[in-house]
Amino acid sequence: MRMLSLALVSVLALTTACQKDASLDVSMDALPQVEVPALSEATMKDVTRELSLDSYEGRAPGSVGEEKTVAYLIAKYKAAGLEPGNNGSWTQDVPLIEITAKNVSALTIADRSGRSGKAMSFAYGNEYVIGSYRETPKTDIKQSEMVFVGHGIVAPEKGWNDYAGVDVKGKTVVVMVNDPDFENEGLDGPFGGKAMTYYGRWTYKFEEAARQGAAAVLIIHDTAPAAYGWNVVNSSWTGTQFLAQSKDGGKSQTQANGWIQKSVAKQIFAAAGQNLDKQMAAARQKGFKAVPLNLSASMNFENDIARKASKNVIGVMKGTKRPDEYVLYTAHWDHLGRCTAAPDGDDICNGAVDNATGTAALVALAEGFAKAGAPERSIVFLAVTAEESGLLGSKFYAENPVFPLSQTVGGVNMDAFSMSGPAKNLTVIGKGKSQLDLYLEAAAKSEGRTPETEPTPEKGFYYRSDHFSFAKLGVPMVYFEGGDDLVTGGKVAAMAAAEDYEKNRYHAPGDEFDEKWDWSGVMSDLKLYYRIGRMLAMTDAWPNWNEGDEFRAVRDKSRNGK
Repeated sequence: MRMLSLALVSVLALTTACQKDASLDVSMDALPQVEVPALSEATMKDVTRELSLDSYEGRAPGSVGEEKTVAYLIAKYKAAGLEPGNNGSWTQDVPLIEITAKNVSALTIADRSGRSGKAMSFAYGNEYVIGSYRETPKTDIKQSEMVFVGHGIVAPEKGWNDYAGVDVKGKTVVVMVNDPDFENEGLDGPFGGKAMTYYGRWTYKFEEAARQGAAAVLIIHDTAPAAYGWNVVNSSWTGTQFLAQSKDGGKSQTQANGWIQKSVAKQIFAAAGQNLDKQMAAARQKGFKAVPLNLSASMNFENDIARKASKNVIGVMKGTKRPDEYVLYTAHWDHLGRCTAAPDGDDICNGAVDNATGTAALVALAEGFAKAGAPERSIVFLAVTAEESGLLGSKFYAENPVFPLSQTVGGVNMDAFSMSGPAKNLTVIGKGKSQLDLYLEAAAKSEGRTPETEPTPEKGFYYRSDHFSFAKLGVPMVYFEGGDDLVTGGKVAAMAAAEDYEKNRYHAPGDEFDEKWDWSGVMSDLKLYYRIGRMLAMTDAWPNWNEGDEFRAVRDKSRNGK
């Protein structure tokens, strides 16, 4: 990921709406001065508290919790003075498929080589998880030949193909999470070094296995490269899964997608006469060849299937001078619904931090813009569904935009505010990718804070929230987190708080509203979000991705009307 230096950000080529091929040199000093109105901490608390109640049942798409959430947001948008954002409607239907695996068998591994040995069996939930993206009443994988395909990556531009020389059609592939150069200390390497690329995300692993014709894919869970523990995998994968509706009913997907514990993988590889650690080390090297394991995998489960239309909630504040140019604020309103129960029996994943806080920010910002008066460009407040199921709501909007992406200037995404207190810095996800860094730099300077590159690029946060859906289609988006250098306690305290949240609350019933939370850091972050959006809405400049960035070409094509 190329860093954007201060020398570079001082002068940026920005395209105007009237002259799509022309550019302006814009310095930080030329950006409009923004006065931040009184943003309501009470609104942040009240909306977060409300959406986190057990009566919302974890805000799963298609549930009673969704109905309550959508109705509540519409009421809040109206009260804030917004207008319906979808041609007179407050919502946009997002067609989803709801698939719930039930009566899931154990994962049975048997020897295919003729060697004697008892078949191994691994329990659903504690040792493996599985599901299907196909609209079929039952999934039955019988004695499917197993092949270890390293990281499961096909990247021609990097000269990398883990599937080279092997036919996996109808087989079960076993893959590693993250990228081959994950263990690099810096950002050098064919896959961005320690920084995760999209090739490292679990979504890509499943997509590529399907393209290769595999019957099933099992990802080896490893906490460090996955960026979360098995508890997160378990809670996220043992409940209802939501998918985008497809024309072929998912027939182009694998029959089954799942994860196995690393300890399970070690037993499987040992049964195959292989050493897992050695094979994983070999898979990190270019030229790795897939390894047939001479084992078979069997599993079966039933699928409860329902077609549902979930909803994105859209409010708009019309601009005073350029109402057909749009600045976007996004946050996902959904969470996991009911999930793996905690020891006390609580099975509601309330999603207070993730992402009732971001949803509350949409309301608080709408109120703030109303206090200040409408800006020159229109502001769109987009609360999207099914982020937790693979960014489905934002993906649907980006591919079916109410407001054309070619007329969408850019925007900011808000996902899970930090409750650790105020920070001296802020953590920018994707720093150096777009000219929006200039706006963020100016906003941070006004608040006496310093934008810094994310300290854990290996976790792949850039590909894990809704800004990515818009970035892929060319719209520059800012996404940042509260900062890892707290005013009280510094980086040590910030790290301890982050680790505690990830271990005890992230994607778990413990993510509940706490009346004792410190909101001062949240409100500091909210001011930054306001400043960035207001600056974007008060200029005629069109920020772009930096030269050489992966999303630059699609933005240029969109803006030039080609």
